[in-house]
Formats: sequence, C-alpha cells, structure tokens
Amino acid sequence: MTSSPAWLVLPGKARRGKSVLILGLESSCDETAAALVTGDRRILAHKLAGQEAAHAPYGGVVPEIAARAHVEVLEPLVAASLEEAGVTLADVDAIAATAGPGLIGGVMVGLVTGKALAHAAGKPLVAVNHLEGHALSPRLADPDLHFPYLLLLVSGGHCQLLLVEGVDRYRRLATTIDDAAGEAFDKTAKILGFGFPGGPAVERAAAAGQPIVPLPRPLLGSPEPHFSFAGLKSAVLRAHEAGTWSKEDIAASFQQAAVDCLVDRTRRQLGEVEATALVVAGGVAANTAVRSALEALAGDYHLPFSVPPQWLCTDNAAMIAWAGAERFAAGLTDPLDVAARPRWPLDPDAEKVRGAGVKA
Repeated sequence: MTSSPAWLVLPGKARRGKSVLILGLESSCDETAAALVTGDRRILAHKLAGQEAAHAPYGGVVPEIAARAHVEVLEPLVAASLEEAGVTLADVDAIAATAGPGLIGGVMVGLVTGKALAHAAGKPLVAVNHLEGHALSPRLADPDLHFPYLLLLVSGGHCQLLLVEGVDRYRRLATTIDDAAGEAFDKTAKILGFGFPGGPAVERAAAAGQPIVPLPRPLLGSPEPHFSFAGLKSAVLRAHEAGTWSKEDIAASFQQAAVDCLVDRTRRQLGEVEATALVVAGGVAANTAVRSALEALAGDYHLPFSVPPQWLCTDNAAMIAWAGAERFAAGLTDPLDVAARPRWPLDPDAEKVRGAGVKA
C-alpha cells in the first residue's frame, strides 16, 4: 500500500493576512495547468505543460491525445505548484477546477482531480466555467476594473461580446454565426502551411507582409450584431490557390480583415451599452494587432481599456483560480457530483441565432 503524498497530508502552515488561497486546475483543451492564487491578486505559483509537439503532426488538437497527456502531468503540476508556493493542500481554502466547456475528456480529467483533492482535504469545490475564467481574468491583472464592463471574448472556440455585470452575471450581446476568430487564425495557418499552433504563426508572418490582398470583411457595418469568419477563411484559401501573393502578404491581409471585423462589431455595441471599460480576453487577445486596435477604439469612446498580460490570455490555471476566488467570495461553491460539460454558455438565456450561433 502506497502512502499519500506529503503535499496532501501535511498540516497547514499559518498564512499572513486574511486573503483566501485558491488552487486552480485547467485541462479543457491542450494545456494542463495548476496555479495558486490569493483573493488579493497574488499569483503564488503557476505551472503549465503544453502539448504542441504531440498535436503538431495532426495540424490540430486530437482529443484522445490531449486527455491522456492531462492524466500524466496534472498531479505533478499540482505538487510542483504547492511546493513553489511553500504551502500544502491544508493551507488552501478551496479547489477550483474547469468543469467546461471544452474537450470533454480533458475537462473530466481536471474536474475529477479537483473533486478528489477537495474530498481528500475536506475543502470546498468550485466548478469554473472556462469562459468565466477568461471573462474575469482582466480583474486579476487590473484591480481598478469594475463591473459592468464590455467584454470581447475572442478565442479558438468562441467569439462573443458580453456585458459583464458581475460574477455569474453575463449578458451576451453578440456571438459568431460560424467560425470563431481564433479558429479562423488556425485554419489560415493550416492553409498557408505555417503549422500548429496557428495564431502566433500567422501573427509572425503578418509582421513580414503587407495587407494588400483584397479579402472580405463579413458583416462589416451590418445591423446584425454578430460575427462571421467562415467567408474570410474561404477567401484566404482562394488567395493562396491563386498563387499571386506571398504567404506573408496573405497573412497580413487576413489579420487586418479579422481586426477590422472585431473593431466594427465592438464599436457597434459601444454605442448601445453603458460600460465602465472595454475589455478583451481569450487567446486571440494575445495578438498585438488586435490589442492595439481595440485600445484605440476604447480611446475613441474615452473608456479605459483593459487586457490581461499575454500569458494570461491563453489557457492557464491562474484565471481558473481567480474565477474560483471570485465565486468563492460570492458564496458560490459546488457539490462533488457536479457534472463536466462540453458546452456551457455564460448567458444561457441569450437568444439563439442562425448558423453555429445556436450553440453559443
């Protein structure tokens, strides 16, 4: 019979101050991560293991490979995080784990691990919506960001505009009717032969090109509030097959078209809602051109602009721990039989829209 690891059974250590300490776990896609974050915005530890090499031969994330990798590395990441922070599980006030949306195999790995730790240590469990992790992550980096703020949540699987009215209070104003912006970046990279992951590769190529390729801006200026990127992706394919332009110029033109669409749709909502700030979060928010254009847009409306540091935009456990801290402070915890969810909208009452928007 093997003994329990020391980080699980050792008695807790006295912590200075009264701020809560949350252990966060993230495993919804192809990043495995664990973090310890306090309620006063201190990141005591963050450990992350990527899977780029494992998925690169396939040009995208393979769910089975991702789930197996999460199983292998999550426990060591938890142990390493606790060691780096100089605490044991007994010091933690709650366990926050991503419970969806995402690749269900990966989500289950993280959530089951969180349940096991919560049960073994007698700690509350906070089941975190991965999208809420992104939505609240700017508040981890910016203590002056207050509700309600207009959020552009833009990632590989989602492209939404939401009014963030508070913890667990989201009003969806727009979504994509087909591809998400991050998905379009990834597919453009695949078309151009840049490999995986696609977003950073397209941004690097765009820096060496010129936006001279005539590409469409779907729904630009439309009275419909939503996003669309499928036509832009198809136009990239046609431009590449034509053989007229360099890959770098196509990448630069695609990126500019995507930025124009994001700015146009966000500008439309800024004219209709009252918000304390314009915020962008999610993996695509790491793109410098996207950040710069939205910052300029916020300036046009004399609004503060908030965006997390680039590492906090991509999938990570610090944002899950922070969302857990915000939910824990609001008295929102979950039973150990809470289910993993492959789909989990932030605003379940939002009107269904055409195309893929019915799933948003």
